[in-house]
Order: sequence, then structure tokens, then C-alpha cells
Amino acid sequence: MFHLVKGLYNNWNKREQYSILILGLDNAGKTTFLETLKKEYSMHSKPLDKIAPTVGQNVATIPVDNNRSILKFWDVGGQASLRAMWSEYYPQCHGIIFVVDSTDRSRIDECSETLRTIVMDDEIEGIPILMLANKQDKPERMEVQDIKEIFNRIAEHMSARDSRVLPVCALTGEGIKDSIEWMILRLQRNKNDRPPVYK
Repeated sequence: MFHLVKGLYNNWNKREQYSILILGLDNAGKTTFLETLKKEYSMHSKPLDKIAPTVGQNVATIPVDNNRSILKFWDVGGQASLRAMWSEYYPQCHGIIFVVDSTDRSRIDECSETLRTIVMDDEIEGIPILMLANKQDKPERMEVQDIKEIFNRIAEHMSARDSRVLPVCALTGEGIKDSIEWMILRLQRNKNDRPPVYK
């Protein structure tokens, strides 16, 4: 009887787990975004002034949607030498957040080409991609509309996949929760195409 009750309880309390990659060039603010996200969901986070460049990956698991779902974030290093490893994560991921440094005009073409490489990979067919125009608090930032134009040229290769460009400031948290809520809706809508893991 105990095993039956335990089995029913576990089944009732199963939660969907989705894996989300946080990608982008080095110094775009990926780790700051992740640490601020953890703070937004009342989880322990590192002080933002102690964040160092990511060599390898940072992982965080965050319960969302009234604890009905779990988002597992993989913040992967963005240095040119590390980008070749990104594709190893694609088969298991359910969504991609691509962070752009809105102030780094000198590397916007490199950023665009890097995103194009991701989009063209067959393994991410059907996966929602959210492009975040970070550092929107800076006076020297590129306008979101300019970044959207770059993204729209790439989005032509994405068939019917969900995609969006949203402004954020990872340091202040502005736009962070909106971006995650957008992603949660797409993950739930697309779960028949790439089912979540159950925990």
C-alpha cells in the first residue's frame, strides 16, 4: 500500500524540466543575466561585481510557474575558442537565449555571424530562440530596433520557429522576468515537438 501511495504522490508531483542554453559572445553579460535571474526568483546568487569570464559552463536550476516546471540553464563560455563546443549541447536543449552586448558595435557583425551559425544547425530545428539586447541602460547602446533588423535577416532561416528580440539590463534586472515568461510560454507550447524531462 505504501508503494502505491508513494507512486501516486510522485506521479502527481512530477515536474517538467526544460534545458535552456545561454549563448553569446564573451562579455555580453550572460553570467550576469543568469545571476540576476537567480536573484529575481529568490535564489542564492553571486555578487555581480565578483563575476569572472566563464571558461566552461555555469549551471542553475530554477523552479518556475508556481513550481510546476523547472528551468535548467546552461551558461556556456562565449570566447571564440569555446564556441565550437556549443553544438554538443543542442540535442538536449529546449530553448536558446542569445545575449547581445548592445554597446559593442565593433563586434555586432561577429555576433550576427555567430547567431547565424547556431540557427543553421539542424539540431535546433523547432527550438525557440530569444535574443536579448543587453546593457540597455548605457547611453552608448544600440537601439533595440537596430538589433531587431540584424536578427530579422537571420530569422528568415528559422522557418516557423518562435523567436523574439527583447531589451534587458542584466545589472538592474530590467526585462529579465519578461524574457523568462516569454520563454516559458514557448516551451510549453512546443513540448510536443521536444518533450521535457520529468523530475
